[in-house]
Amino acid sequence: MDFVSIRIITSDVACLVEFYERATGMQAIRATEDFAELKTAGATLAIAGTRTVPLFAAGSARPADNHSVIIEFLVDDVDRVHQNLTGFVTDFVNEPTTMPWGNRSLLFRDPDGNLVNFFTPVTSEAIEKFAR
Repeated sequence: MDFVSIRIITSDVACLVEFYERATGMQAIRATEDFAELKTAGATLAIAGTRTVPLFAAGSARPADNHSVIIEFLVDDVDRVHQNLTGFVTDFVNEPTTMPWGNRSLLFRDPDGNLVNFFTPVTSEAIEKFAR
């Protein structure tokens, strides 16, 4: 089994896609006005509108209601990314902080309130773990 994607349900696909394109520097692939994907080497971030929810099961997902998942991106230099996002991201949860497990992390919220973590491994163990 391979983990391939995570999907965010939103009431404003265009806004969220533009946010993630700007935050990540990646270009989304827009399949429809209700669905887009940002593909990385390891997984895909899918963004879908509320009109797609009934295709799975009516009422099974609600936009802007995530209180338990953090969307994480491995970046080369989290401090540089923080500088680039300052003035764009409006809700930083923390500044770049070195965590006990060896990653330097920047936590912020997207326009729907989802937590996003950009991180860079900084200890030898973390660097080895995430070697590309």
